[in-house]
Amino acid sequence: MSHTAHIRSHRKPRNRNASTIAMRAGVAGGVLSLAAAGASATANAAEPVTQTLELPTLTADLAQQVAQSAEATQQAAANYQLQAERDAAAAKAAKQAKADLAEAKKKAAEAKRKAEAERKTAEAASRSTARATLTAASSSASTSTSTATGSVAAVINFVKAQVGKAYVSGATGPSAYDCSGLVQTAFKQVSINLPRVSQDQSMQGTQVSLSNLQPGDILYWGSRGSAYHVAVYVGDGMFVGAQNPSTGVVERPLSYDPPTGAVRVL
Repeated sequence: MSHTAHIRSHRKPRNRNASTIAMRAGVAGGVLSLAAAGASATANAAEPVTQTLELPTLTADLAQQVAQSAEATQQAAANYQLQAERDAAAAKAAKQAKADLAEAKKKAAEAKRKAEAERKTAEAASRSTARATLTAASSSASTSTSTATGSVAAVINFVKAQVGKAYVSGATGPSAYDCSGLVQTAFKQVSINLPRVSQDQSMQGTQVSLSNLQPGDILYWGSRGSAYHVAVYVGDGMFVGAQNPSTGVVERPLSYDPPTGAVRVL
């Protein structure tokens, strides 16, 4: 037993009032609360967290939009198919048209060759007939150069005197002529004024048949009114004309270059 156990303490007892006790109790409670909260947080951290996502509900409007989108896609596919069919048909039609055009060109070329051959045959026959007609006419003509008188003789004598002179386009003498210049100047010798060009000269006087020619008649080549060459018939189946730059003014038989027609102004 301690020797001091029976000795009373000399310290004064503490005077603990109610407020001090309450404060200490509050502090202790707070500490306990914190401890409890920490324990609870630790427990919560250990548990797995599960989150639930709510998906949107398929409403009637959304379903209608989906249906419309599907219909539009189907329509687009149908349009593409239709366009492809049209393109194929157009390509086929173009190919057929090309083949038809080639065939038409071939037939046209063949027809042209045939027509050209027929034209040449007809032209040769016409020339042959014309030569025969002119030969017969010249052999049976009652009026020859030697029996021509008056104005006819003057025209014939003039053109024969020009044989050998040069051919110059637009010339009317006295050293050179073109075809219509020679005819115009020849008829001026007997005071007959003819137009300057062959087209107009072929429209003068009266048209006569090549089988009924007389000296002094104007011969023309080409259609009447659009003749491209003229000369003077001098009888005996001969004509005088300014032919071209190579030959100049020459006297030639009708068979050398058969004329198309003739007109008579004397």
